[in-house]
Amino acid sequence: MTKKRVTIAGVLILSLGLSAGSLSAATPAHDSHGHHHGSSATLQLDNGNKWQTDAQLRQSMANIRQSVDSSLHAIHEGKLSNAGYGKLAHVVENEVAAIVRNCKLAPEADAQLHLIVAELLEGAEQMSGKLRKAKRIDGAVKVIGTLEKYADYFADPDFKPIAH
Repeated sequence: MTKKRVTIAGVLILSLGLSAGSLSAATPAHDSHGHHHGSSATLQLDNGNKWQTDAQLRQSMANIRQSVDSSLHAIHEGKLSNAGYGKLAHVVENEVAAIVRNCKLAPEADAQLHLIVAELLEGAEQMSGKLRKAKRIDGAVKVIGTLEKYADYFADPDFKPIAH
């Protein structure tokens, strides 16, 4: 396994592990409302407000958006090559690594961000062709949908979801 693959695998493990730990620590009130420990976490606003962001998060999300947006026409036309999807997956993985490595968010915002990170990495995995039964285009659709969620739940005034 190459060093790059180990790093990406490490980021995935770290982000999912932190997500589980952060979510359980950040959501104790949910148990008192009858939610079960096995239920999956969902994105939530911060008491009706979007979660605060930091400069690295805003820059990395802008980089992901720009990369996907520049390939959007080819994706829609069914003309993006496997190499093109691989390149997009690589951008997502690298930007997620930067987000995780440099995260300075409050614990509650971080827990919500890890839901976004997990979805971005799932989309990247599909785009890279690592999942045999998954279509690469479905990974791109997942990433685009996750970018929309980011815009809905995180305070990033310059970020605009991809129009598709």
